[in-house]
Amino acid sequence: MLFKPGENERLYYTVTEVAELLDVNASLLRFWEKEFDIIKPKRNKKGTRFYTAADIEKIRMIYKLVKDQGFTLQGAREKMKAKQNHQVDNNAEVLSKLRYVREVLVKIGESI
Repeated sequence: MLFKPGENERLYYTVTEVAELLDVNASLLRFWEKEFDIIKPKRNKKGTRFYTAADIEKIRMIYKLVKDQGFTLQGAREKMKAKQNHQVDNNAEVLSKLRYVREVLVKIGESI
């Protein structure tokens, strides 16, 4: 796979461009879009798909799970969902710590 996050500066990519970047068929991308609800490319009035770097990263992860690691589509969906849930838990923990730091800083500011 040729795409590396942060390497290209464009905001949107067509399905053909993404297929070339990831060395897959455009039809596979369209199929995975139906199978994985986390892939939601933007569309223009004509229905042309436009993928963001975040979409491409999700597709790359799906590719890795299905093609490289041999997961079934259902198994890949479950793994992606578990990863999302874990990330949400981590985000909640970080948010909690930031709120605590903010409280401490406010108290320090009040004492000055």
